[in-house]
Amino acid sequence: MDALALILYVIIILISISIHEFAHAQAADVLGDPTPRLSGRLTLNPLAHLDPIGFLMLLIIRIGWAKPVPINPYNFKNPNTGMMIVGLAGPLANFLIAWVLAIFLRTVPAPHYLWYDALTAAIWINLALMVFNLLPIPPLDGSRIFTQYLPNDTQVFLERYGFFLLIVILIFPPTQQLLLALISLIYRFIT
Repeated sequence: MDALALILYVIIILISISIHEFAHAQAADVLGDPTPRLSGRLTLNPLAHLDPIGFLMLLIIRIGWAKPVPINPYNFKNPNTGMMIVGLAGPLANFLIAWVLAIFLRTVPAPHYLWYDALTAAIWINLALMVFNLLPIPPLDGSRIFTQYLPNDTQVFLERYGFFLLIVILIFPPTQQLLLALISLIYRFIT
């Protein structure tokens, strides 16, 4: 990766993660939880959402994390529904970014190869963030969306061993290929 590509990658990641985390914070705020706003997370400023170690890991091994948005589900009228909506807000924001960028890619003439490369990278990164975060394994967003419908013993298992399950999914070639195939399918569908 040359210096310009690395700079573009960093900018795309920072913007995408910031919008993802802002979407969680905004959803929680709209649903009645002031915790993200009081914690300074109701912002698009990347510095508010940046976890230095998670960001470094993202640059080195392409898998990392942002600082989680603090949420108090007891401020919602219905805590389970509120957590589901807040959990869905981040991946939905990534999908909307990818979709809008795909429209640009199809309709705006590329003045330079860099334009095309940046747009395709941004679409791919946002779709990857969406798909990965929808996995129903804590601490990912999918756990907020789906695990509440699972039996209690399964929820406890996932809470206890979620981190290890994520590692297995990420290093096990068949699951890697499945995730990449799903991202590629969505990419081809929207572009």
